[in-house]
Amino acid sequence: MTSELVLIKEDGTRIDGRRPDEMRPAHMEAGVLENAEGSAFVQMGKTKIYAAIFGPREAHPRHLAQPHRAIIQCRYHMASFSVTERKSPGMTRREHELSKVIKEALESVVFLEEYPRSVIDVFVEVIQADAGTRTAGLTAASLALADAGIPMADLCAGVAVGKVAGTLVLDLSEDEDKHCEADLPVAMAPSLNSIVLLQLNGRLTKDELKAGLQLAKKGTDLLYDLQKKALQKRFASYGEVPE
Repeated sequence: MTSELVLIKEDGTRIDGRRPDEMRPAHMEAGVLENAEGSAFVQMGKTKIYAAIFGPREAHPRHLAQPHRAIIQCRYHMASFSVTERKSPGMTRREHELSKVIKEALESVVFLEEYPRSVIDVFVEVIQADAGTRTAGLTAASLALADAGIPMADLCAGVAVGKVAGTLVLDLSEDEDKHCEADLPVAMAPSLNSIVLLQLNGRLTKDELKAGLQLAKKGTDLLYDLQKKALQKRFASYGEVPE
C-alpha cells in the first residue's frame, strides 16, 4: 500500500517545509544573453526561465504595423527537456494561450506609443518546469524589457496562489499544483497597485479570493524587489542605477 500524499502537515507546514505564506527561494539576473537587446534569467524553486527581447524593429509583414504604436509579439515555450516526460518541441495549445496571456499583460505597462509601426519580440523559454511557469515567465519578460531599455510604466511580477488541502498557500510547487483544489496565478505592477494578470482554475469563495490576492501581493512585492536589485546590479558597472 502506498501512503496518501500529505500536502499540509499537522504543524501547518507544507510538503517542502514552507509556511503557507512563504515563497520558494528565488533568484534573478538581467543582461544574461549577449545577442539580445535585453534579457533576463528567473529561478523560482526548481523553475528556471530565460527571457530575451529583440527590437523594437520595423514590422514585417507591413500590414501588421500599427500607425500610432508598437505591437508586442510574444512566444512562451517549454523546452522538450524542461519536464519529466519529454514534450514535443513544437508549440502546444497551452503555450499559444500563455504567449497571449503574457503579451497582454506586458501591453498594459509598456509605452507602445513610443515606437509606432514597430514590433517588439519577446521570447520566454522555460528550461526547467516546477510549477508557476506563466507567472515566472512574465516576471522574466518584464525584467528583460527593462534591461532592453524599453520604457514602461512599471515592472510586472507574478506568482501563483493555490488552495491546498483547504489551506491557501503562496507560490505553488509542482506537487501542490498537481493536487490543489484551486490555482490562482496573479501578476501585478506593484508601484501602480495594478493587477495585470488574473486567472483562476478551480473554485474559491469571495473571502478566499480576497485572501489569495493579499497573499499574491506579498509575493509580488518580494519579486519586485528582486527585479530592481537585478537591474541595479546590471547597470551599476555603467555608473547609473535605475530607481
